[in-house]
Amino acid sequence: MTMKAVVISSPGGPEALEVREVEDLPAPGDGEVLVKVAAAGVNRADTVQRQGKYPPPPGASPYPGLECSGTILALGPNVPPRWAVGDQVCALLTGGGYAEKVVVPAGQLLPVPEGVSLTDAAGLPEVACTVWSTVFMTSHLSPGESFLIHGGSSGIGTFAIQIAKHLGIKVFVTAGSEEKLAACKDLGADVCINYKTQDFVAHIKEETDGKGVDVILDNIGGSYLQCNLNSLAVDGRLFIIGFMGGVVTEVNLAVMLARRLTVQAAGLRNRSLANKAEIVSEVEKNVWPAVVLGKVKPVVYKTFPLSEAAGSHKLMESSSHIGKILLIP
Repeated sequence: MTMKAVVISSPGGPEALEVREVEDLPAPGDGEVLVKVAAAGVNRADTVQRQGKYPPPPGASPYPGLECSGTILALGPNVPPRWAVGDQVCALLTGGGYAEKVVVPAGQLLPVPEGVSLTDAAGLPEVACTVWSTVFMTSHLSPGESFLIHGGSSGIGTFAIQIAKHLGIKVFVTAGSEEKLAACKDLGADVCINYKTQDFVAHIKEETDGKGVDVILDNIGGSYLQCNLNSLAVDGRLFIIGFMGGVVTEVNLAVMLARRLTVQAAGLRNRSLANKAEIVSEVEKNVWPAVVLGKVKPVVYKTFPLSEAAGSHKLMESSSHIGKILLIP
């Protein structure tokens, strides 16, 4: 038996992605389920993996894809009784989403929320788990606080705006075009800043009477570090989840001491199974009810067939999208 999967033929540009017939997956192991993939989310991390700079952890699937939605085909031993063959689920993956089937630890499964289509559900796990585990579980962003999201129109951004607004948080975003800023405003963002034409530090100071924001979610890294520190309020927290602006910079740390600032960084992929299961469980408890109420909706920009994976990566790298990009096997 074989299945179709997207293979990285050799590290490089989007054209390195090829759909091939590959060996079928083994039966699910202890605590695992086999899922027939309905859709897979495309994430920026996938483009970095394709370039050879983000190898899958030992034992993970060689195929890209960090989230998917689909239907349970088979259960391994010791899967919790809540899951059954035929269930519609979405899942956080360590890899392997760009394929017709994927094996998932049961602790990384989520039910497809009521009111969300099976396809659109593929755009929820990675953003929900990333945002919830960073700014909520770790930085303790709380109702009444203020929150700056860089890249507000990204998949992460469009989700973060909605969940933060639902929880009574004042939301600031940066984005690079008027169209993207309008999309952020429509999702509920309070203050929308065009980073190409406006100084976001000055704008934030102005909007907060010189105080700054409580929490920042940043995917830029090095080139924004000083500006981010300068934008934070007393006891402010900066959480870094990406390095689109590089990993090396020179920084004046005085502001950290003066305002008791915290800087943290983390990803999801290399966490332990137990840690991922805890995050997924917290997401189901805290985020899923908001999705069911329609307060948080997946924002899907475009879907591509699996055979056009290269096109999905070109779009992701052009950054012209608003929301999520999905692949359909």
